[in-house]
Amino acid sequence: MSSTPPGPDGPDPIDPAAESGGQSPAGSRGSGQTGSGQNGSGSESVRYVGATRLRGDADASAELTTDRRFLDATDLSDAERKANRRARDPWRVLRIQSEFVAGFDALTDVSHAVTVFGSARTDVDSAEYDLGVRVGAALAGIGRAVITGGGPGLMEAANRGACEAGGVSIGLGIELPFEQTLNEWVTLGINFRYFFVRKTMFVKYSQAFVCLPGGFGSLDELFECLTLVQTRKITRFPIVLMGVDYWSGLLDWMRDRLVGTGKIAPSDLDLISVTDSVEEMVEIITAHGPVAL
Repeated sequence: MSSTPPGPDGPDPIDPAAESGGQSPAGSRGSGQTGSGQNGSGSESVRYVGATRLRGDADASAELTTDRRFLDATDLSDAERKANRRARDPWRVLRIQSEFVAGFDALTDVSHAVTVFGSARTDVDSAEYDLGVRVGAALAGIGRAVITGGGPGLMEAANRGACEAGGVSIGLGIELPFEQTLNEWVTLGINFRYFFVRKTMFVKYSQAFVCLPGGFGSLDELFECLTLVQTRKITRFPIVLMGVDYWSGLLDWMRDRLVGTGKIAPSDLDLISVTDSVEEMVEIITAHGPVAL
């Protein structure tokens, strides 16, 4: 019987342990790397499996991310599937642990950072993208590192603003069933398999949160931060929504339905600031001041 434990998700195309500290190289400006995974010499797709970077046509298993393989239900009436889960699941802990170690190691020198959330679908020529660039530049201007999800759209905009202003521009990527690479403005980039590990890094290394207009992902991250602050699982840091018109409907619903029916306290809405002004965002964050950890 082999002494080698079964891999938690089946054999990897490339052993992620061979990668350096779990970090993936951020795209270099002018390198030809794009969100579609094309490079200057061809049109092969590029995708990430955790820290591992793969180029070439994706196979059918690319639709099954590590998160999905981990979280999908197993038919325990099937003896083979039941045995397979029993053999694999305990070993997943080592992969999860390795992602935490890689993230902590890569970000250990990061302090006074602000995480910026926002849509991946925003066009580069839009007013929202311009706002994201100005947010990133303003945060760099007050000595804050900028952390985003490392993707395109408003994540790219915030990274771009920080990078062009000479600040620290960090991207925390995630394995997805469709192509997405770290944007070219990330100067420190890490790719994760597991959403919950990535979320921990957003929270652990940030002392404020800025939410640009976004969809389900941005709302998920916003409400997680609100919940952690409200339940005092983390220190109360500023949470700033950028775009009064965009967020007003959500805030009205929270005031009418959540506060109005007693689901949250009226003071819970004080955890959120909303503005159109980059200058006011800076004032809110600097008023709180950096916390020595």
